[in-house]
Amino acid sequence: MIVVTAAGGQTGTAVVRALRARGEQVRAVVSRRGPRPELTGLGAEVVVAELTQPMPWADILAGADAMYLIWPNFDPDEAEGARALFGEARRSGVPRVVYHSVLRPQARVMPHHAAKDRAEEALDASGLSWRVLQPCAYAQNFDDQLPQVAATGRLRSPWGLRTAQSLVDLADVAEAAAVLLTEDGLDGGTFEAVGPEPLTAPRLAELIGARLEREVTVEDVVPRGEVPQAYAARCRRLMFDHYRAHGFTGSPRTLTALLGRPPRTYAAHLAELEIPA
Repeated sequence: MIVVTAAGGQTGTAVVRALRARGEQVRAVVSRRGPRPELTGLGAEVVVAELTQPMPWADILAGADAMYLIWPNFDPDEAEGARALFGEARRSGVPRVVYHSVLRPQARVMPHHAAKDRAEEALDASGLSWRVLQPCAYAQNFDDQLPQVAATGRLRSPWGLRTAQSLVDLADVAEAAAVLLTEDGLDGGTFEAVGPEPLTAPRLAELIGARLEREVTVEDVVPRGEVPQAYAARCRRLMFDHYRAHGFTGSPRTLTALLGRPPRTYAAHLAELEIPA
């Protein structure tokens, strides 16, 4: 049985789906009570637990063969909270922990990357058998914008027009997570999950335009004003500032090796979507 935290989010649900496709039993940890058809429909056992609150994690981790630790996005408690959860896993005798990190966590100009870097450091010192997955930005990050793009013919880019991102399909990330959670011979490894090609915003517009069968142009949304002080807003602003200056790309070879095939392209992701006009 495998415990997946933050299972109600898009990443957690995708990981649960990938594990269930392999026939694994899954205990899906969510933060709030209420119906979870996206998880129960997959056959997962759903339990409620708040990652940042003291509670009897021994009950949640009882009988676990592995834990996949996803921390909610842009949460200021991640570094210390992850350290505490690693301690709970060690005391409960969890045989394997996989931490969902980010590509280049050492880029500490971005606070949420710095938090993951500190969490990785804590994991290395935890006494656990561990693996780390470091995904790039998701192909799905642009999906919510696509109906507006279809209506207006404009794609908004807060990270400029020049630098690129190696967008990775979330399904590939989830499949890689399932490999790390279930297969032997990978302990102590840090694995990048990067899409197959670097994509600038103009190239994304070209691909989206081909899918929509209309011309799509890019609007460079340049941030204005000072960097916000609120943690989540600060993280987003500094992230896009970093992407604008340096891009966010990497090599797909590690993910190719984990999957046993090349990662899916952004065009393949677009081809599967129903985009309302």
